[in-house]
Amino acid sequence: MATTVKPAPVKWAQRADLVYVNFEVQDVENPEVSVEENKVTYKATTKDKQKFETVLNLFGAVKPGDSKWINRERGAEFVLIKAEQGFWKRLLKEDTKYHWLKVDFNKWKDEDDSEDESAAAGGPGGGTNFEEMMRQMGGLGGGGASPFNDLDDLDVGGDGNENDSDDEQIPELEGEAEK
Repeated sequence: MATTVKPAPVKWAQRADLVYVNFEVQDVENPEVSVEENKVTYKATTKDKQKFETVLNLFGAVKPGDSKWINRERGAEFVLIKAEQGFWKRLLKEDTKYHWLKVDFNKWKDEDDSEDESAAAGGPGGGTNFEEMMRQMGGLGGGGASPFNDLDDLDVGGDGNENDSDDEQIPELEGEAEK
């Protein structure tokens, strides 16, 4: 029985200086990966013997030596460093829609978006600090300040219930008062 090879589901996003690519294939132990200047090749076999192969002919050039990737339980995550700054019209050279290729809106940043957020992460586009980028990509550790940590503005009464200035006494229902 021949095993069919399917394209891996891919999500991508970009910054001016890099491209995030995530091959969403779970339970792969040793994927075969090749990052070239204009092409990324991903081959994988899952624990239950499903085979995936995807070749991405990139819209622009990347720096293979500076680009990084990591294999995780839920897929392989890539940070491809662009050879030239700027935003690509699309990920692939060919102007074709593929059912397996989607935009990762959680990481997406438009050309006209502020660079302040990425500069705070360690340089232009988040810098090339691989550990920091992977922490951001995978949600590792970090913790950080949460707007929910500061709850001092809540007025909690002695009974443990929140007291709010716009809380009013609710009038009794008609008929309830007569009982």
